[in-house]
Amino acid sequence: MWTISAKNTEYGHRVGHAVVTCIGADEAPLADQPVTIRQVNHDFLFGNIGFDFIDLATGEDTSEATTQLAEDYLALFNATTLPFYLARFEPERGRPDTERLLAAARYFVERGHVLKGHPLVWHTQTPPWLNSLPLPEVEATLRGRIRRDVGDFAGLIDMWDAINEAVIMPVFTAEENGVTKLAYVKGRLDMMRLAFEEARATNPQAYLLLNDFDLSTGYECLIEGALEAGIKIDAIGLQTHMQQGYRGEAELLDKVEKFARYGLPIHLTETTLVSGELMPRHIVDLNDFQVPSWPTTPEGEERQADEMVRHYTSMVSHPAVKAVVYWGFTDANAWLGAPMGFVRADGTHKPSYDALSSLVKGEWWIPETVGRTDADGQFSLTGWLGTYDVTVAGTTHRIHLSQPGRLTVEVRGTAE
Repeated sequence: MWTISAKNTEYGHRVGHAVVTCIGADEAPLADQPVTIRQVNHDFLFGNIGFDFIDLATGEDTSEATTQLAEDYLALFNATTLPFYLARFEPERGRPDTERLLAAARYFVERGHVLKGHPLVWHTQTPPWLNSLPLPEVEATLRGRIRRDVGDFAGLIDMWDAINEAVIMPVFTAEENGVTKLAYVKGRLDMMRLAFEEARATNPQAYLLLNDFDLSTGYECLIEGALEAGIKIDAIGLQTHMQQGYRGEAELLDKVEKFARYGLPIHLTETTLVSGELMPRHIVDLNDFQVPSWPTTPEGEERQADEMVRHYTSMVSHPAVKAVVYWGFTDANAWLGAPMGFVRADGTHKPSYDALSSLVKGEWWIPETVGRTDADGQFSLTGWLGTYDVTVAGTTHRIHLSQPGRLTVEVRGTAE
């Protein structure tokens, strides 16, 4: 039997095996027929934020530079996070930026991306009009916002960071806001229940994450309390911004293992690695670090590329991790002005772009392969979990390797 195999099968939990049987219109096996296999996508989510491409999707920015940047982005990633910060999304009450975000969502879905909205409930980036409301109206507004946006984007965005940074939410002091005031009165669990239950009631198919930067025992207690209270969490989000330096495989895998014990998928929701000078370790709140400029450097770029390979390799190696979402594609307009993108501000690739591509579209990818079915109309495929196009006798079929282990798949065509 003709066999197509992934280059690297040491990640057994990421690999599926299929015996593909090709059947003709007369139900007879298509023996000794030409077959072409082309991998289309990974099930593992290699994500990034798509904030820079909203104007491209709406037609407001069709410049050559932005178009090329988008092509480079789409060639590397298969998942995109779109921004739903209330202060930006609805700066004027009752006038949300729905149409522009719908255009962006369609743009990415048409190009095969899985989308996530970020976030539904958060105490930062809230508009002044919300903060001036009495608490009962703040709660009613949050509930209505969740129902509206989850409903409007259902079928395009079915994954959401339901609540962001709930550990600090009731005691947040950096800025006064209505959400923190509400959380202080209701408590963390009731705020979580509000977010998760409103979203799920609106879209029963929604995939909802709890997301936080605080990976301490406080987050563990919050998760345990939520699960005991019957709040259904689909995945646990771990933020791993590393402007102060790569934390290393041991520390990060230890964090993953600690949260994986709850039996829920783990998403690395916000990852960054810088290619310039590192932020001093004594900085507690990363937002407190203010510098006139933060340039990328040749030495930093080489370090970033090495750390990118180490980070992604270690995360893909853990069975609980289902997604790594990087927090910025380009250094232009990057969070904190940090040189953390895969491309420089001028759009040229850093070594980290090619380093990650060599994994996602190289070591962890099956190149297009041509062969023939055997006498029983079969061939064997061992590949990374994901989608594949199988062209047999001139007809193309899409198949899905959905789980580790052996599957039997039938495709149909017409014998030559």
